[in-house]
Amino acid sequence: MVLKVERPSDGVVLLTLDLPDRRNAMTDELTTQWGATVEGLRGDRSVRCVVVTGAGKAFSAGGDLGWLQSGGQSIDGLRDKMLPFYRTWLTLRTLDVPSIAAVNGAAVGAGAALALSCDIRYAGASAKFTVPFAQLGMHAGMATTYTLTEVAGVAAARELLLTGRVADAAEMLRLGLCSAVYGDDVLLESVLERAVEVAAAAPVPTRLHKEALRDGGPASFERALQWEALAQPVTMATQDLQEGLHAKAEKRPAVFTGR
Repeated sequence: MVLKVERPSDGVVLLTLDLPDRRNAMTDELTTQWGATVEGLRGDRSVRCVVVTGAGKAFSAGGDLGWLQSGGQSIDGLRDKMLPFYRTWLTLRTLDVPSIAAVNGAAVGAGAALALSCDIRYAGASAKFTVPFAQLGMHAGMATTYTLTEVAGVAAARELLLTGRVADAAEMLRLGLCSAVYGDDVLLESVLERAVEVAAAAPVPTRLHKEALRDGGPASFERALQWEALAQPVTMATQDLQEGLHAKAEKRPAVFTGR
């Protein structure tokens, strides 16, 4: 297996790209396992947060470009190959539970796009982020032009895509590409602590928050008001709200069931 699947605590699933000798490149085998695994998580109400990281010293070196080097493939043939590849790796974005990337080293090209597809990103001190598509002679893929803009803004997306340069962990934090930087030796432990916090929250409002913020959030102030005027009453009618209120009054952790 080139994708390691673990459940380190209640509600948390840890997915580790496990091809360290290839810097966790997205091979056909890894792509197939990723797609099947993420689809298997869909609808599993025991899952409340998914964490993604890479084995060894890299998060992911991106797509396996060996099959491009022979050349001679048609545009239509390449498109027919790339769209399913994009959709498979972006399935995490379509789940209704939050996802967190623990960027433990280089996130390159499609590997950077995978990190961008997660709801939250944390970086290790040795993390690197780069989208050097143009420097390889190709256009960006896997919705990078959308997600990089969504996460870091248009100006940063232009600069990173046009130069292809490497952003280190400190710059990742400055640009908003990650929410915090941890020492390499404590990165995964720290991220799993954050994942436990996410998983401990009430699942219905968590799913609704993810939906509200999907694709850049509400299109307007009024749309936000209309959505919240529906979503907040939905959660106010749940048993979990009563549990949250009682837990606060009793000064104890809440135990949410999703009802």
